[in-house]
Amino acid sequence: MSREGDMVYIPDDSDFSSFRDQCESLEGWQCRYNKAGVTVWSQGQEESCTVQKIKTRISCKDVPAETLYDVLHDSRYRQKWDSNMIETYDIGRLTVNADVGYYSWKCPSPLKNRDFVTLRSWLPLGNDYMIINYSVKHPKYPPRKDFVRAVSLQTGYLIKANGASACVLYYLTQVDPRGSLPKWVVNRVSQFVAPKAMKKIYKAGLKYPEWKRKHDPGYKPWVYPEQNTLPSVSLAELSLQHADSLENIDETGLHEEHLSTSDHEA
Repeated sequence: MSREGDMVYIPDDSDFSSFRDQCESLEGWQCRYNKAGVTVWSQGQEESCTVQKIKTRISCKDVPAETLYDVLHDSRYRQKWDSNMIETYDIGRLTVNADVGYYSWKCPSPLKNRDFVTLRSWLPLGNDYMIINYSVKHPKYPPRKDFVRAVSLQTGYLIKANGASACVLYYLTQVDPRGSLPKWVVNRVSQFVAPKAMKKIYKAGLKYPEWKRKHDPGYKPWVYPEQNTLPSVSLAELSLQHADSLENIDETGLHEEHLSTSDHEA
């Protein structure tokens, strides 16, 4: 997502507008899956040596856009529905609508587990909402020996209200999981992992209101910035995370079927 080489920056209105256009446009996208209210598209060649962009859309009945926005922000609730997550936490805030965070997730054997450090930004637009991120380096959170540091080139959500009590969720991602996975394996696996991930988010949205009533219902720092107690982070502390600067971890001997059980959502 970076505009100027290695410059880390906080996305502005033009970045969010571009992200929305990518979510809503069909030009240049190939439909890979369309079943039970979930559609998956890819951009780029599956057999390519680069990682494809994957885009997924799901219609969420009985889940207001505002509720799904809360679900995607609420790290405490994520522990309840994201079975692949090992750990997630916010590192610090940049502005009232941007922060830096950490996320790690379980990968199926024989893969090593992965983790990210990302700059995340969000934008509520009336009844619609967007959350986008990309990978950055933070000096206090370098790659760990027990994880492969993955790279989010661009990942995000667009939540569009569909009446008062329903919404449509778009998830667009281009992630390099690093290691020594062939890119064609990553591309193929991503296409059938995505529908599972979207269905999990939808189910999480259905259950969130009841859960939140019992767990600090008034606490939503993503809605009420004055509740945010994170330490401030300066952009000067951060640099762009380039995939080619990370160590390649040997995962040779991997077979595609080993990956099919994962339903990671980045």
